[in-house]
Amino acid sequence: MKMVVGISGASGAIYGVRTVEALYRLGVEVHLVISETARKTIEYETDYRFQDVYRMASEVYENRDLGAAISSGSFKVKGMIVAPCSIKTLAGIANSFNNELLTRAADVQLKERRKLVLLLRETPLHLGHIQHMMNVTQMGGVILPPVPSFYHLPKTIDDIVNQSVQKALDQFDLEANLFTRWSGME
Repeated sequence: MKMVVGISGASGAIYGVRTVEALYRLGVEVHLVISETARKTIEYETDYRFQDVYRMASEVYENRDLGAAISSGSFKVKGMIVAPCSIKTLAGIANSFNNELLTRAADVQLKERRKLVLLLRETPLHLGHIQHMMNVTQMGGVILPPVPSFYHLPKTIDDIVNQSVQKALDQFDLEANLFTRWSGME
């Protein structure tokens, strides 16, 4: 299986890193595009270097490379996860503004009717943000803000991150066993 992962420059870089890690452990072929700002955010917010993330990907593309394989619908993949997804990236996707590979690859998923999952990172939201989310949803995308649940009794930030990443992977029927699922109240 092939998946595209996009990491934008929004806060929450660990969501993208953890997504790549989980897919790598599952043996999924990861095609990765990281925005320039995301490279800095990864190193600022996590203990990872962006090169560490690159090593877990099968293929890494420059965000300005609009001729990359993932910019074409003829390059078949299962879908794409953008984690985290900045409002800038959301706006680009919602308006088919494909000036960078990350937004172009997302646009390809939508036009090919493949799954696109956006871990949107921003609050509070104004009407423009909500309208962009509505547009992407109407085009077939899934807006999945990393909103933690607490029924699995998280003890660490990693527990919270893992639950959101697993929810994104669930959209592709991928089980990485990143958190304990709800089984009812005892």
